[in-house]
Amino acid sequence: MEKFLAAVRNMFNVPDLRRRILFTLGLLAVYRLGAHVSAPGINKDQLARVWNEVGNTLLGVLDLFSGGNFQTISVFALGVMPYITASIILQLMTVVYPALKKLQEEGEMGRQKINQYTRYLTVALALVQTSFVARWLQANGVGDPGWGFLITTMITLTTGTIFVMWLGEQITERGIGNGISLLIFAGIVIGLPRGIAQVFERVRGGDTMATVGVLIMLAAFVALIAFIVFMESGRRKVPISYAKRAVGRQVVGGQQTTMPLKVNMSGVIPVIFASSVLAMPQTILQFVPFDANNPNSWQSQIHNFFQRFHGGDPYYELIFVSLIIFFTFFYITIVFNVEEVSDNLRKHGGFIPGIRPGRNTGEFLNKIMTRLTFVGALYLAFVALVPQIMLSGFNVGRLPFIGGSLDAFFSATPGLSWVPTGMGYHFYFGGTSLLILVGVAMDTVAQVEAQLVMRNYEGFFGPGSRLRGRRG
Repeated sequence: MEKFLAAVRNMFNVPDLRRRILFTLGLLAVYRLGAHVSAPGINKDQLARVWNEVGNTLLGVLDLFSGGNFQTISVFALGVMPYITASIILQLMTVVYPALKKLQEEGEMGRQKINQYTRYLTVALALVQTSFVARWLQANGVGDPGWGFLITTMITLTTGTIFVMWLGEQITERGIGNGISLLIFAGIVIGLPRGIAQVFERVRGGDTMATVGVLIMLAAFVALIAFIVFMESGRRKVPISYAKRAVGRQVVGGQQTTMPLKVNMSGVIPVIFASSVLAMPQTILQFVPFDANNPNSWQSQIHNFFQRFHGGDPYYELIFVSLIIFFTFFYITIVFNVEEVSDNLRKHGGFIPGIRPGRNTGEFLNKIMTRLTFVGALYLAFVALVPQIMLSGFNVGRLPFIGGSLDAFFSATPGLSWVPTGMGYHFYFGGTSLLILVGVAMDTVAQVEAQLVMRNYEGFFGPGSRLRGRRG
């Protein structure tokens, strides 16, 4: 602890590092201030009533990444979601569009060009999304009908998105850490006081079982955070050797190195994709009218089905896990091309000891990546499910054949009665939030430590130690 406090003091002893940290904190404060500026023409009371009905839909996922701004329709309501979507689209397009692939390989100039395209696409996506948001607000009585509210909302929210994108880029260039990730981080962390207050209210009631439940929940979250740190730092080091070659009168090469392959190379994106896909039917149903007095109509039956289809339902969780595994393999296939990696190794005179260059190297890397991706997918599914089951429960009664007996067993057992219904908390941190928080914190602390070590200061864990972020 003493070394950690000394490292914190050293952070502010370095003028350049101190300036970067204060600059980052200042822009994060500006971002949080914007969350309290509501878009014009919003009926806040009606919005609160509507949000109670749609909080579990795709709009809830959007609200998570906007830091609660969408729930109040502030000027930053869309947050960084249009920018993230544009980045993912362009990343996927590099696989099918050769011109973008060529730009990606041109180094810094190509990267700047792709960033420019990302900004243009962000504006286009923001305009489309804000038009749907404005129509949705009008349909639910939150905004005034007519073109005036529609145009004003589109201009306000799109401008807010552009400003948030600019804040993120400024933090990345002149501050510490990845700006877009830190903005998401700040939006999630802001809900921590509410979660802590809720836990204290439960403990203050004097119920012994409630207190034990809180302690179990806190211990589980601490263990889960430690597990995330361990897995995000996991690497599979593939040995690489470079053959000696003559360049003029000099002989270069001959060194030994490693290619670190991360266990979780896809980050939190598969969980986001899976959550969005599962939330999409409920979102679409918000726009499908149905007669509650006619339960036999197909509209009512579909509504009743998806009302039970949510977190805690066994069939929902099964599809959720399957989608996470699918999107993990899909995303890794896009971002890590084993044939391209093996070809680059061969061109630069590198090879894996005992493996022939070229096709055999590609097959060897593909075998390793398949195993790592499967482990990473199971890890993401586990982290996403554990908090959800603890807080929302697992409806064992819906299981075929044994559901009734299991439900009776858990309900009759005092220490396990929470399993079918959950612990009764609406805690702010789910598995997706924890993955984002821990990953961004690791990246930022690793960058700060690198700055300290570069200036001959001790890092957070003393000399000889090196804290690695998930990107390192």
